[in-house]
Amino acid sequence: MRDQVDTLECLGIEATFLASTLDGAEMARRLDAFEGGRLRMLYVAPERLVFARFREILRRIECPLFAIDEAHCISEWGHDFRPEYLEIGRVLAEHPEARVLACTATATPYVRDEILVRLSLPPETSQLVRGFARPNLSLRVAEVERASDRRRAVDRVLHETLGEPGAKRGCAIIYGPTRKSTESERDRLIGRGWRAESYHAGLTSERREEVHTAFAEGELEVITATNAFGMGIDRSDVRAVIHLAPPGSIEAYYQEVGRAGRDDDPAVGQMLVGPGDLARRRALIESDSPAHGFESNPGAERAASESARHRWSLFLELMRFAEGGSCRHDAVLRYFGDEEETLSGCGRCDVCERMASGQSLANTESEEEVTLLLRKALSAIARIHGRFGLSAAVALLRGQADTRLRSSGLDLTKTFGILANRDEIWLTKLLRRCVTAGWVDFEGGDRPVATLTETGVAVMRGERAARLLLPPEKGALPRTGTASSDAGGGHSFVIRRRGQAAKREGGPEDLPMDDAAQARFEALRIHRLTTAEAEGVPPYVVASDRSLRELARLSPEREEDLTLAHGIGEAKANKYGEGILAVLRDVNAGLAND
Repeated sequence: MRDQVDTLECLGIEATFLASTLDGAEMARRLDAFEGGRLRMLYVAPERLVFARFREILRRIECPLFAIDEAHCISEWGHDFRPEYLEIGRVLAEHPEARVLACTATATPYVRDEILVRLSLPPETSQLVRGFARPNLSLRVAEVERASDRRRAVDRVLHETLGEPGAKRGCAIIYGPTRKSTESERDRLIGRGWRAESYHAGLTSERREEVHTAFAEGELEVITATNAFGMGIDRSDVRAVIHLAPPGSIEAYYQEVGRAGRDDDPAVGQMLVGPGDLARRRALIESDSPAHGFESNPGAERAASESARHRWSLFLELMRFAEGGSCRHDAVLRYFGDEEETLSGCGRCDVCERMASGQSLANTESEEEVTLLLRKALSAIARIHGRFGLSAAVALLRGQADTRLRSSGLDLTKTFGILANRDEIWLTKLLRRCVTAGWVDFEGGDRPVATLTETGVAVMRGERAARLLLPPEKGALPRTGTASSDAGGGHSFVIRRRGQAAKREGGPEDLPMDDAAQARFEALRIHRLTTAEAEGVPPYVVASDRSLRELARLSPEREEDLTLAHGIGEAKANKYGEGILAVLRDVNAGLAND
């Protein structure tokens, strides 16, 4: 806020901000100027809206515009929800004549819909979606098996983008999953000659301010930080953003990686993925959802459970993006509903570069082979269900000697060695993709164990279609320390519809929507919004964006076909199916008349 006010004052615009860092006398002086009409713009944090005097001044003056920045924070299903933002809707209700402008850099269609609900704005409110494309960023994802791989990957990107320490070629931001990881990486980089500091919520406010100022003024070359670092960062010469581990969602990832290359010059966004990331994220989500104190409040328990499920689904969307076989820029743009800016291949991300080099994404397995392989893999999860992690399932499939298997008698089962012809790394990737597909889950806190979900049981038994991209034989993601690797993506994607099987390269979330599908998607969004308002629930509870996109592409005509779309089970099909089918019929009829 301070930076923006300074800029406005240089332009001759009367502006100020209110913040808790001001002393009482200065706060009173600024409020007097606000009440006296001597200001054209006032910046406040949403926490200020609960103060009685501020609300009373607002009621007495004419305020023609309320502008809400970082508006995704108002959505309980956004990646950075802040309950203080909920107060904004109550303030707007007291100023029905004022115009409202809500801005965010990372809001999916369903988050935009919830923003409308929270601000009590009508469904037909204009939504301007533009500026998501950042083609100057080279988006990359790489696998790291060990800590040494991660260190080499970081050093390689820093050398590529910044050269050597002291070369004055810009700066880099490195995001770590924990406070300890940021401090450890800072110490390592200082030892290699970089001017580096760490930033996280465990530091005092004074120390955070010192680090922030040093970075903003160009004193630091590298900052290692948790996601606490970022709001208000506007340094244009960030040449690289490196994630030591996947963040919580595509929204969080794209907001953080978007801090690179703001001068439109080339920059790198590197995400590193390790074997323990899925289980670690699951444990983090569970630890943030308190399991106690709900005995007398079942409504709170359901809300916490729904929130945890949604946060997990957001993370799985990011992992699908990490292992996807299409241009990374286009995948992000489609995720945010920005079809018009898709690039048909950016030519700069790691996937585009590998495809341009002629590396193949060809299908080598038949539908029957894929289904049988997946059922075998899931049978291993069923055997170790609730007892061990993915590594035990891999050992079981390969028939490896393992004390866990021997002590539990699993080495005597039919599953032992059932996929001995596949290597350990490939099987680990396959089971991770089963997690992102919703067939395998984790539970157990600090040491999570793998479990087979109800959907996974149905797939294993052949009661539900197997829909999955298999990892390539040489790895779904480029490996660190190698000159080249196979393109990410997979071998086959099988979707069943009315008893017929059709094969496509890539899952339906990776495919562009034509004009007809886009029309169906927008109509389904409006229906979701009105349904959510009528039931008093967030739009996501009705259906996710991914579900709506698949429904728009498939355009099912019968209720039983609704379950072909991701996230639409029998319960949702029964509850919402009639309304969804009616919307699709109306849109299709209109398209036929056109």
